[in-house]
Amino acid sequence: MLQIIIQGRGGQGAQTAGNLLAKAYFNEGRQVQAFASYGGARRGTPVSSFLRVDDKPVRLRCDIERADAILCFDASLLQGALLAAAHAQTLIVVNSARSPAEFRTALPGYRVVPVDGLAISRQAGLGRIVNSALLGGLARAVGDPPLEVLERLLQAESPKLRDENVAACIAGYRAVEAQLTEAAA
Repeated sequence: MLQIIIQGRGGQGAQTAGNLLAKAYFNEGRQVQAFASYGGARRGTPVSSFLRVDDKPVRLRCDIERADAILCFDASLLQGALLAAAHAQTLIVVNSARSPAEFRTALPGYRVVPVDGLAISRQAGLGRIVNSALLGGLARAVGDPPLEVLERLLQAESPKLRDENVAACIAGYRAVEAQLTEAAA
């Protein structure tokens, strides 16, 4: 079972990203459980979205305590309970312009893949909306779901700016692909 935590601040789209990712896996025939956690004052406060994906029915009914992947919309949230949910194999994809080397120094022992979602989104014409760029980055880092599935989903689900969301997703995917290629060299 793949367990993913998506962490952001209210208004950044963590819950929307969780819903989109759940639909992507579901469209691929996988079993999915998705739920969010947020307080009454949502804008600006931490918001979490949790996702479980498996080939068989998901029967767990609790928060994710040990994540396989974390998608973090705000690098300042990489602390406390969020990092406590990570283990040596957890992949952390974070919205940040910082380099992978900076994260290796700041968070030794964690597998952190930064994606400059803000720059990608602005270049794609989405302003500060980083969902699509980060979903593309996560898909490449995890190796699942396929990029084509996310592209089709964003085309179908984006109420506006469909092409811009697809472009940001592809750019996020390629940014992580370049990092992984560089790390392997």
